[in-house]
Amino acid sequence: MAKNNNQNFEIPRPEFPKRAVITGGMPYGNKELHFGHVGGMFVFADTFARFLRDRIGKENVIFVGGTDCYGSPIAEAWRKKTEAGEFTGSLTDFVQGNHDKQQATLDAYGISPNLFAASGLGRSKEIHAEVTDWFLRSLYEKGQLEKASTMQFYDEDAQVFLNGRQVVGKCPVEGCQSEKGYADECDLGHQYMPEDLIDPVSTVSGKKPTMRPVSNWYFKLCDYEKLLQDWVADMQKRKDIRPVVWKTISEFLKPPVIYVKREFEEKYKEIASAMPAHEYIEEPKKPSFTIGFEKLADCEEAARVLARNGIRFRTGKKLVPFRLTGNIEWGVPAPDFDNSGEKLTVWVWPESLWAPISFTQTYLESVGRDREEWRDYWCSKDAAVYQFIGQDNIYFYGIAEPAMWIAQQASAEKSAEVPEGELTMPVIVANHHILFLDKKASSSGAVKPPMADDLLNYYTPEQLRMHWLGLGLGQRSVSFMPKPFNPLAQPDEADPVVKEGFLLSNVYNRIIRTAFYTAQKELDGILPACAPEDNILADAKKAVLDYERHMAKFNFHQCTYVLDSYIRNGSKYMAKVLDGSEKPREEYEQALANVFHIIRTAAVLLHPMAPFGTEKIREYLQLDERIWSWDTVFEPLSYFAGEGHKLKFLPPRTDFFTKHESQF
Repeated sequence: MAKNNNQNFEIPRPEFPKRAVITGGMPYGNKELHFGHVGGMFVFADTFARFLRDRIGKENVIFVGGTDCYGSPIAEAWRKKTEAGEFTGSLTDFVQGNHDKQQATLDAYGISPNLFAASGLGRSKEIHAEVTDWFLRSLYEKGQLEKASTMQFYDEDAQVFLNGRQVVGKCPVEGCQSEKGYADECDLGHQYMPEDLIDPVSTVSGKKPTMRPVSNWYFKLCDYEKLLQDWVADMQKRKDIRPVVWKTISEFLKPPVIYVKREFEEKYKEIASAMPAHEYIEEPKKPSFTIGFEKLADCEEAARVLARNGIRFRTGKKLVPFRLTGNIEWGVPAPDFDNSGEKLTVWVWPESLWAPISFTQTYLESVGRDREEWRDYWCSKDAAVYQFIGQDNIYFYGIAEPAMWIAQQASAEKSAEVPEGELTMPVIVANHHILFLDKKASSSGAVKPPMADDLLNYYTPEQLRMHWLGLGLGQRSVSFMPKPFNPLAQPDEADPVVKEGFLLSNVYNRIIRTAFYTAQKELDGILPACAPEDNILADAKKAVLDYERHMAKFNFHQCTYVLDSYIRNGSKYMAKVLDGSEKPREEYEQALANVFHIIRTAAVLLHPMAPFGTEKIREYLQLDERIWSWDTVFEPLSYFAGEGHKLKFLPPRTDFFTKHESQF
């Protein structure tokens, strides 16, 4: 029992939903998974999904993920590989191959989605197209879409419009250092108008592209600024929402501004009267001054005036209309709302936001359930949706998606509190950047990250899972420093990944083996039927409640700390009571009942994190999966086993958590 100020006060246990959907950010279908996909996002989503299955029942949890099959990055990667002779086959073949590799990698790491789908393959493709059509038509019927003509990059040499990744320049958003600005977003997730991109270059011809007008459909994102501000205010009160989420969203919910370098101040003053109404904001200690606007349209017009007069500037983070369509051929067909005859497709980012809904429907159908049951998970006050993403993607999942969710309300009275029966607002679990050797790694950048499969040549999946979970990515950006990939590592230097894995491969292994071997020697392999002593039960209960409280707040590193303390204290206790000295049978039975309760409690808490080893423990205990249920989490093993329950024989030198063969 946890006490406060020496009073008999028990901390209330956290509440969990009756049903839940867990989603993970979708990797592009142009590549295999690198370590950031797995160690920065999927491991966390999987751990929480496994925990909720144990906590509220696996029949009430749907964990979906999938390959993002569409978009210009994929089409461009296929084109380049085909031209270079590195790939033969269709674009669909290219995506299918990468999807299969991604699925195999997730399996190797023990990542356990109910369905790892693909937005452009098989049955999930068909259902995703249906959901996309429904979603967009619903927004259109509610008056939340508008068609606008904007300028798009055009390669005069190749005589083609350029989409997404076919244009590279510098991000124009103030404070962003990205050199990977694409058509209208950079690799850090900042959005801007295409004409604002600095020093654009076509990846097709290597030349500077021109601009030509195109028409596309946009979601009226700017209309939702106040509602998003209300949502942020609610998030700030919650202890399970990481500050990086609401702080990042808040940066986009400010009046539009433009930053102009000091060297252009005199020139600005000469043309200020020709610009729309604005406020000059003096910031003496900064290398630029700021001009602020009440309306986005005024800010955009001012940007055009500055550009025409040769004044360099950067725009601030702000809400802009959210583009929904494009003219790239490789995409989900968009509805022709105005019968224009234009064959537009849906931009990959919007359709990836509702892809988990279509994947939920695909999963339900695949197991013989009604697809309409998806609403029980996405539109019920008894359910919750947990979206695990990286910091770079907060703009899409924390701004564009929630605004579109609110817009889907049937009621004309909009608010950030979505009524029963409508899409509920997601719980966004965003990790900070997982760095590689102290640098931000990107497959499209200078520092190339190791592929997730390559790491398995040096580490076991559970060594890596436990290491990543313990990094504290929910609090700050942390560097991943695997010794075999670190050219600066010294020969006698400990590998941080292996070092942290010692808790399981050394300490916990020793407790389990000692208990089994002692039971085999002294009790003929029979599980003791006596109850654990009160102090053992109390310590176990405290560990369970501490772990549960941290898991409810997604503090995975704190969960690993709870396990570290509990297992090490259990090791000390085991060494004291099973010291090899002769004892009466009754003392062995009590000591082993206590030690097996420690093993059982640690296994339940480890089950979401280290599934391979804990399932092996269950196998040798010869018990069914009921031992993972939190409905009976405080019960001893004798609750699940009758008197005289025989343990599976444990051969000498058997490991439940092993090191990788390269580490011996």
